Amino acid sequence: MAAGGWTYAALAQQVEVDPKSVERWVNLGRIPRRATALHAAKALGEDVHALWPALRQARPARAISPELVALYEQRADIPVSTFTDLMAQARERIDILVYAAVFLHEAYPRLNELLTERAAQGCTVRIAIGDADSDNVQARGQEERFGHGIESRCRLALTHYRPLAGTPSIEVRTHSTTLYNSLYRADDQQLVNAHVWGVNAYAAPVWHLRRHETSGMFDTYADSFDAVWATATPVREEA
Repeated sequence: MAAGGWTYAALAQQVEVDPKSVERWVNLGRIPRRATALHAAKALGEDVHALWPALRQARPARAISPELVALYEQRADIPVSTFTDLMAQARERIDILVYAAVFLHEAYPRLNELLTERAAQGCTVRIAIGDADSDNVQARGQEERFGHGIESRCRLALTHYRPLAGTPSIEVRTHSTTLYNSLYRADDQQLVNAHVWGVNAYAAPVWHLRRHETSGMFDTYADSFDAVWATATPVREEA
């Protein structure tokens, strides 16, 4: 007020309050109603929260998303049947984005058969696994303190999935991206395995999403799959 040459009476007239109210704001620290405070701040050319910090309201926490079906503390808590049952129910698409995820084949040896059956029933199946020779895969091995172990798992995953290359409606690719999440999508359901620095994926959280509306969390992850897929290299059939 001093910098702008405002008197109590002048500011009171501008914001349509009694001059004594303005005096109380200044001398007693009284807080005006929000609408009045906004009007006064505009007149003074100041931020309303700089003048009255108590009027700052925290944004209300968003209710739990209707897309969130379940949240698991770590992937190891989830039976492999949760993954395979989702795939078995798919009618249109199955997308898998991982570095290796060899636990699927190890715990469910029929995985390739299941994917082949789904493809024969009209599903488009896309599988993206890590390129064992890429810098990002090797860096992940160092972060997990597994060294070359993750590279070996990527090669093992390629051995598991390569027989599917050339199967109608199934495509296998290798990618060299930094993998922030492993994704397992079956139509409008998706398991998202978060990656945590220095922690193996089996000990990291997983959230189960069901698509509820466009441009929600589900689509955010689905779009990220498409972005990685566009950079990936097709795997050829074995000679």
